[in-house]
Formats: sequence, structure tokens, C-alpha cells
Amino acid sequence: MYMALKHTHITFAALSILFFTLRGYWMLSTPEKLQQRWVRITPHIIDTLLLISAIALTITISQYPFTHSWLTAKLIALIAYIVLGTIALKRGKTKGIRTLAFVLALTCAAYIVWVALHHAAFP
Repeated sequence: MYMALKHTHITFAALSILFFTLRGYWMLSTPEKLQQRWVRITPHIIDTLLLISAIALTITISQYPFTHSWLTAKLIALIAYIVLGTIALKRGKTKGIRTLAFVLALTCAAYIVWVALHHAAFP
């Protein structure tokens, strides 16, 4: 059960990051693509399944944020990733602000992956 959940979580994490990267590229090159219905709906489906698999994993391995520092670090970085991603794709007033938020969001995503691989909050 654990391995199936782990691989499901990894798959949805990879899809989420890849699709965010694609949407960031479109934001910079062809922003009108971001208005397509499937582009607006798909991230919510992927991220919901990612969250469900994350919750299932924490229950399965009995490790929880605010109890285990590496999961706390992932959760805080996830919140930063979501805020920065929203600025990058929707709320940034200029292309420069959106680009900076996009790069910082990808940095948060890389940190989340690093923490997940090493189970440590600090590199």
C-alpha cells in the first residue's frame, strides 16, 4: 500500500510541476493559452489528487507536519509555492513581477523535492 501511495504522490507531484512550468512558459510567450478551459481545470484535478495522496501517505507512515520538521518544511514551502504561483500566473501586475514569481515558485518546488528525497528541512 505504501509503495502505491508513494508512486501515486510522486507522479502527481511531477505532473503538477511540469504543468505549472508549461503554464509559466505560456504566461511568458502566449498568455492567451492560459484562458483555455482545460488549462484552467486540469491543475485543480492534478493538485487535488496530489493533496489526497499526500494526506494518505502521512497517515500511512504516521508522520505529520508540525511533528516532523521535514514535513513542516514541505508544507511551508508548498504554501509559498502556491502564493508565488498565483502571482506568476494570475495576480502579478507586470511581466517582470510574474517572471520573478515564476522563478521563485520553481525554486520552492525544487526545495520541496529536495526535502522529500532527503527527509531533512535544511540542505
